[in-house]
Amino acid sequence: MAASNYSLKVNRELLDPGFESYRLSLDAIPTYNVELDAAVEEVKLKDTQYTLEHMRAFGMYNYLHLDPWYEDSVLFVDCKGRVLSLSVTLDTALGKPREVFRISADSSRCEDRLCASVSLTSATWAALSDGTGRLHLLRTGKRGDSSHSKWEPLFSEDTGEPFTVLHSVSHVQAGVHNMEVLLLRIQKDPQETKGSGFSVSLEWITVANTAGHGGWFEKSYEVRKRRVLRGKSVPHYAAVEPRGRGLMVASEKPFVFTHVDGRPVERPEPEPMEEEKTDPIYFWQQTAEDVTVCVRLPEGVTKEEVQYRLTADNVSIGVQGFPPLLQGQLFAPVDPEASAWIIRDNKSLEVTLQKRSEGPVWAELVMGDRRGEHVMSDEQAALIHQRLTHLTSEDLVRLRHDTDHCSAAPDARLSAPSCVSSNILVKPSQPKPDVSDLMCYVQASKRDKKFATCAPNFSYASLCECLRRAFIYRQPSPVETVLFNRKQGRQVGQVAKQQVASLDSDKPILGFRATNERLYILTSSNLFVLKVNNN
Repeated sequence: MAASNYSLKVNRELLDPGFESYRLSLDAIPTYNVELDAAVEEVKLKDTQYTLEHMRAFGMYNYLHLDPWYEDSVLFVDCKGRVLSLSVTLDTALGKPREVFRISADSSRCEDRLCASVSLTSATWAALSDGTGRLHLLRTGKRGDSSHSKWEPLFSEDTGEPFTVLHSVSHVQAGVHNMEVLLLRIQKDPQETKGSGFSVSLEWITVANTAGHGGWFEKSYEVRKRRVLRGKSVPHYAAVEPRGRGLMVASEKPFVFTHVDGRPVERPEPEPMEEEKTDPIYFWQQTAEDVTVCVRLPEGVTKEEVQYRLTADNVSIGVQGFPPLLQGQLFAPVDPEASAWIIRDNKSLEVTLQKRSEGPVWAELVMGDRRGEHVMSDEQAALIHQRLTHLTSEDLVRLRHDTDHCSAAPDARLSAPSCVSSNILVKPSQPKPDVSDLMCYVQASKRDKKFATCAPNFSYASLCECLRRAFIYRQPSPVETVLFNRKQGRQVGQVAKQQVASLDSDKPILGFRATNERLYILTSSNLFVLKVNNN
């Protein structure tokens, strides 16, 4: 089994540099309520499930499932073990969720059971975990509002320890119907002696129809292949390739194949990587008003050979006949007219960049460029140390900024209607901290955020808190009145709206899904349908 690991980087070309801000809209969001006749049971984590990975995998599980093959159709499992389906066509005439399958009552007696999980494999198949370790593959027939048929189990197997179903696909290979199912477990790992003692396990199972050609409707399915992968972090995303030829896993730490059909996979010892250490190409430091950059030049370079180009957002510095030494988008806008450069001692180019907005500290000089070194002055180090003396290395400082002063990206996690909250972890252990020692972890998100989603057509993004409130962020649209940016004094052509919905419920939010028109929010006793867009 071969695996390739790739590093994912931010594509800044997808960010909108002209984004203004989100503006709170008081437009009401039509909200409809379906009362459930049986509660959705939230399975609490046990004392033995204490790690961060347990919380990520099971504690923050989304109990509501969206059917990708049938628009505005959602499913969930209640405390009676019933798999319930609700299809919405008319918001003002919502029906009751319809039972399509029932899990055996014995599953509730398992001491270490997890929440039941569903994966819609295709337009006519589904995979189901009862939370105790049993996997069901179900022939659903055509689902949707007009369908009233019950799901038929064609495969059921006890796979051992409890798991959740991450993903499943259905395909035909050489005339044989196959289903690929990906399972997630958090397991005790005897080899994990320095960490939590647990590891993350992904089991990829292939189930095939043993009737062969023309046997799609025969009730004869069996496991053809099992593969097990292990890693140290719960994946942000994991899916089987549509034809069952591989896995796609996005995670903070890599996964490796450990077993195939119960046999250990032999892995060659990785060769140690030699890191090539290079001297910085440039040094830079900053004050509240400006940024000073020193770029090393070949000896004997004259000012006529220097190629220097500066705009408000970009810089390019080089020597005639050679590729640019420094080039790219600046961290923040500068004033080109007030900036200047000079050659020092015939071996370095010193550039002074005048910040357009005084005060903000730049995290880097050129976006994504790691070839330089930031030099902190004694004055800056003393000021930072003074501000941090009342903190310990584990204190959390929360800073709030008004959205009028913030820019946001399409994938940014935003906070309450009026602000973005940043959580910064600092370590002020030295009297003159170096920038490499001042580790800051910033998360632009709500403190109580539980789920985040977006419409398939990207018309809006939404997040919800643990209780009651959901926040909706729409794409920028032209404004009907004349608006001006207060700081820059220029006219604003379009505004992105932000809306807040408050549910009539004091129960925790257990499920959160979005379609192009509607937002579905599940609590233990209610299913709320929010009409976000109209056709």
